[in-house]
Amino acid sequence: MKKHKSDPRDWGDATKLVRGGLHRTEHGETSEALFLNSGFVYDEPETAERRFAGEDDGYVYGRYGNPTVSMFEERLALLEGAEACYALASGMSAVFGALACQIKAGDHLVASKALFGSCYQVVTAILPRFGIKTTLVDGGDLTAWRQAITSETKCVFLETPSNPTLEVLDLEAVCGIARAKGATVVVDNIFATPILQRPLNYGADVIVYSGTKHMDGQGRVLGGAILSTKAFKEQLLKPFLRHTGPSISPFNAWVLLKGLETLKLRVEAQSHSARKVAEALQAMKGVARVLYPHLDSHPQAALCRKQMKLGGTMVTFEVDGGKAKAFDVLRRLGIIDISNNLGDAKSLMTHPASTTHRNIGPEARAMMGITDGMVRLSVGLEDTDDLISDLIQAIAA
Repeated sequence: MKKHKSDPRDWGDATKLVRGGLHRTEHGETSEALFLNSGFVYDEPETAERRFAGEDDGYVYGRYGNPTVSMFEERLALLEGAEACYALASGMSAVFGALACQIKAGDHLVASKALFGSCYQVVTAILPRFGIKTTLVDGGDLTAWRQAITSETKCVFLETPSNPTLEVLDLEAVCGIARAKGATVVVDNIFATPILQRPLNYGADVIVYSGTKHMDGQGRVLGGAILSTKAFKEQLLKPFLRHTGPSISPFNAWVLLKGLETLKLRVEAQSHSARKVAEALQAMKGVARVLYPHLDSHPQAALCRKQMKLGGTMVTFEVDGGKAKAFDVLRRLGIIDISNNLGDAKSLMTHPASTTHRNIGPEARAMMGITDGMVRLSVGLEDTDDLISDLIQAIAA
């Protein structure tokens, strides 16, 4: 009797994350196969010709595609509800690729001010070198978006929640403004993950991820992904990325593919823990401010609850005493590690002003609201009470 076949698009998220994009070889392996080859052979020269002409869907070269990479792309696209996915070597290659593949000299790009340090450098320093005009706006000011986005704007780029200040932008409103002017909207959804937020549902055109973060979730490999329509992938992404070469390693794609299997479990557990940690931090003496998307104290609390199923795994807070006190807190941590990474099973704390956002300079940090006393906490899978106790002793001391 043949096995019943159902439409994967009708599956729940947990099923998609375990079985989406699964293609077994003739050996019937349970775990997805890892193809560690750079090239492929053909049964006849006509086959090679058809594949290079795009008339045959078979593989031709590791830089163009790989069976293991394809499984990761199919699974992530299925989860996101996107038509297509393109996996890359890192999150920043995904950000740059999603922007650079569609804009050229003379085009205009509008972005929110609150950006990850490397994203800020791409928008304000790298793209302008190629003749691309860029405008930064206060992401929470819809009037500013309306004034900045014109008929000349080719692309809009934003991240929500932002890194590290957890600013939440109104996706539906910004996407509506951009669409009315014919601009493509690219959303960095790394902090929310596809488990908590689906930007495509609010009108976004392209989603970018660093798979290095929650998708791997255990600090092992680098990787990135771009989610889009099939037309965007075929007409813009492929011609740009195939020839510029930010290819993901098949091994890294395999690790990310396996990481997706537990993504929902990890992100939901970490988010529940992060909420409790944020609430505890609010009550601690020496903490000047706590930022967490689902707390009532968050400036966009109502919007956060509308767009995100949970508040996420990240908590940002500011301690009294500036950089010296922040460094004291980091130095006294007993369980939580000092690291600039995030989305890991282990809880990690970062001082953005001296690390991830150091190179953008004090003026840009002030514009984003990043102070010397601000620290960013990525909540892991440890016991929540242990994390709170570690924070209490580090801050109280």
